[in-house]
Amino acid sequence: MRAVIQRVLGARVEVGGEVVGAIERGLLAYIGFGRGDTAADRHWMVSKIVGLRIFEEPIPPGAGSAKMTLSVADFGGAVLLVSQFTLYGNVQRGRRPSFDQAMSPDEARAAYEAAIAEMRALGVRVETGIFRAHMTVHAVGDGPVTIWIDSADRAAHALDDGRA
Repeated sequence: MRAVIQRVLGARVEVGGEVVGAIERGLLAYIGFGRGDTAADRHWMVSKIVGLRIFEEPIPPGAGSAKMTLSVADFGGAVLLVSQFTLYGNVQRGRRPSFDQAMSPDEARAAYEAAIAEMRALGVRVETGIFRAHMTVHAVGDGPVTIWIDSADRAAHALDDGRA
C-alpha cells in the first residue's frame, strides 16, 4: 500500500464539475493498493496517516521556531482520502507506465472503503473522492509538506529490528 500525504490549508475533489469531498486544514491523502496488500498493511497505513505529526503547535511570538508536533487528529483536522492506483505505476520499461502491481479494482474498492471506515473509527473526519471516477483535485498546500509512505517499508523495518 502506498500513500502520498500533503499538508493542506484546504482541498476539494470535483467529479463532473460538482464538489464531492472538501476539507479545510488537514491532509490530502492519495492512497493506492497493491497486489498482496493485507488488512495489516491497511491498519498500519491508516494509523500512520492519522498519527503523522506534521502540523506545528502554535507558539508565542519570539519563542523560536515552530516544530511539527501535532497530528491531524490532535487538532481536529480532516483528511481528504483519494484512491489513486497510479501510485503503482512502474516506468522502468518504456514511457507508458505499467500498473501490473496495482490491486484489482474490486479488491481495491473494498480496501479503500475499509480504510475510510477505519480512519473514521479513529475519530477523524474523512471526506473522499469517488472510486474509479475521473476527478479534479484542488489543493492549497501548506509548507509545502509532502510525505511518501509505502507499507513495503514496514516489512523491511520489521526485518531489520524486529518491530512492525
